Amino acid sequence: MRVLLALGGNAMTGPDGSASPDAQRAAIAAAMESVADLIAAGHEVVITHGNGPQVGNLLVKNELAATVVPPVSLDWCGAQTQATIGFTVMNSLEASLARRGVERPVAAIVTRTRVDVDDPGFTHPTKPVGRFLPYEQARPLIEHGQLWEDRGEKGWRRIVASPEPREVLETGTLLTLIEAGYVVVAAGGGGIPVVRAEDGTVRGVEAVIDKDLTAALLARSVHADVLVIATDVDHAIKAWGTPQAEEIGVVSLEQMREIAGEGHFASGSMGPKVEAALRFVESGGPRAVITALEQIDKAVTGSYGTVIEGRPAKPHDPAGQNPTPQNPTENEG
Repeated sequence: MRVLLALGGNAMTGPDGSASPDAQRAAIAAAMESVADLIAAGHEVVITHGNGPQVGNLLVKNELAATVVPPVSLDWCGAQTQATIGFTVMNSLEASLARRGVERPVAAIVTRTRVDVDDPGFTHPTKPVGRFLPYEQARPLIEHGQLWEDRGEKGWRRIVASPEPREVLETGTLLTLIEAGYVVVAAGGGGIPVVRAEDGTVRGVEAVIDKDLTAALLARSVHADVLVIATDVDHAIKAWGTPQAEEIGVVSLEQMREIAGEGHFASGSMGPKVEAALRFVESGGPRAVITALEQIDKAVTGSYGTVIEGRPAKPHDPAGQNPTPQNPTENEG
């Protein structure tokens, strides 16, 4: 099967949340062992990933250097972290595949995600990023044009737009590589946010795109048979933190939409993962699964994790014989 694997932050940082270079290399190396098992089993794999801790590190550098050099914009932060994480994933995955005697080329693609220039998120930014700072430290960044809010005793925090992903611009390139046998790493951190002008040109914007929502869009765009959202728990949980807490196993699209509508999933954690899984299946995807990274081999077959079943998967033709829409990303997302 063709698998779109969305790796959460736990696959990119140490067990204690450390985002030091050594901790990141070790965490990614461990994650790629599970990915290599999928590939060795014969599956086509497309990898996307988070970049929150990595962008957070860059934002701290921005803060410390704001009086010396202009801060780097969020689209540049996204591009830098995509390249760094992609490079590290490539090295680790190639080593894991070699240990299994599997020869598969790996490519990491710096990927742009188009958003609407009139998305409400730009007029009413709500997404907090980075650290809390006292006003005197936030002031140079405010003077550079950033939006910061006073959060009381905690201090000031930066607020940015979080627009809806509409199109992964490199979809055609990704499909070409996938059909040529590559394992592809793409759309890290939700993709570099860009808008398209009336003349067709694109430019980066200050925004953060939800990585899970982009994963759902990307999964449909590359015709994935299953979307696996790998996180740090085995299942999504209904009534989490209460005596009535219950792991969610195999459910229908309608059942999961009803559970989500009851408010069981927090917007800052499991909520976007559930929404992404629902969107993939609602748009025609055969199966979406939320589970722990260590369980992804079973997740692919729908035998473990929170599994939302859609239409039956058609046999996949790795040679590219299945019909491909002329505009595979249009009207998706």
